[in-house]
Amino acid sequence: MTATPTAHPDPGLFGPGSVTWQAHGDPMMWIAGIRALYLQALHPRAVRGVMQNSDFRRDAWGRLRRTADFVGTTTYGTTEAAERAGARVRRIHALLTATDPDTGERYGVDEPDLLLWVHCAEIDSYLHVLARSGFPLTAAQADRYLAEHRHSARLVGLDPDTVPGDRAAMAAYFARVRPLLAAGDEAREVDDFLRRPPAHPLLVPARALLWRRVANLAYASLPPYAHELYGRPAPAATTVTRRLHATGTLLRRIPAHLRWRLPPRHILTAVSRLGPDTRPSPHKIPA
Repeated sequence: MTATPTAHPDPGLFGPGSVTWQAHGDPMMWIAGIRALYLQALHPRAVRGVMQNSDFRRDAWGRLRRTADFVGTTTYGTTEAAERAGARVRRIHALLTATDPDTGERYGVDEPDLLLWVHCAEIDSYLHVLARSGFPLTAAQADRYLAEHRHSARLVGLDPDTVPGDRAAMAAYFARVRPLLAAGDEAREVDDFLRRPPAHPLLVPARALLWRRVANLAYASLPPYAHELYGRPAPAATTVTRRLHATGTLLRRIPAHLRWRLPPRHILTAVSRLGPDTRPSPHKIPA
């Protein structure tokens, strides 16, 4: 039974009037998330913090699910739920450290520079894949999306004023960080996992047929410098854009009410709380 919306329901951190609310219901977000992992792994200090504090190979799926749950909660949950999710992330990060094998330096994974890299790689990937796959976004709407995500940056412990809030600022940030990036051993391990994730023997054919295509498309959508660092070529940019657009068109033909029923059902819960008029749709993006 669908719950009756309350008189003054909490719209959450972003709300139905945001670009984020409409965009994050798109199925291409999954491919964007894989692209973000590829990009994040190119920052040696950031990826070292992940690899030294978790068994990435054995829990990579859990990490992906937790990231998706965090994005779903902060996008479609109540303000209280979003703040709780952010506090939990900050609390965990505050306890974790990593060691530079070359210098012996021990540092916290919650250093602002590392948090900023993870945030920018993630949000840029979402915006990049959505726009390139045919999700309708004007330049102003893309800038608004980035500005909105200063809120999610605050949740993980960043000062919103230090976070790029438009496309020009984001491009300048990546240009500034580019000299720090490298495909070290940890990045190679992430790449190897994403290309050939562990699978039950009965699922190996599906991995070859479906997952590899998804991972290859996510990798291909990376910027050229990322392909150079990983040492693996990608198709021409026009070919990649065509494939992203075709994939987006195909996935968007799956009825939304079916896609949204997959756990953890953040969107359906939000619509139940706020009413049917708040269902995400690219046609509702504010001008």
